[in-house]
Amino acid sequence: MLIVFVVFLDANRSDDAFLSDELLEETQAQVMTAAQAKAIGFEGVPDDPNVCLVAVAPRDKGFVQAALERAASVTGFKVHEVNA
Repeated sequence: MLIVFVVFLDANRSDDAFLSDELLEETQAQVMTAAQAKAIGFEGVPDDPNVCLVAVAPRDKGFVQAALERAASVTGFKVHEVNA
């Protein structure tokens, strides 16, 4: 099972670095654009440049969720459990 966050980003953000390099390395989170997510089989992803997906192991859900809640460029997110 994977935890997938659908992340909604502020259209006026200065960059796409809403998660720290340290967090990405420690959790091995995979950040994908909508196009990348669709290419590997995710369905129902909005075709929006301000939306991305973050996939992580269930044990890292809390770390990533807390980081998303603190990120200034994140306007919202949804959490899904996906059977891999």
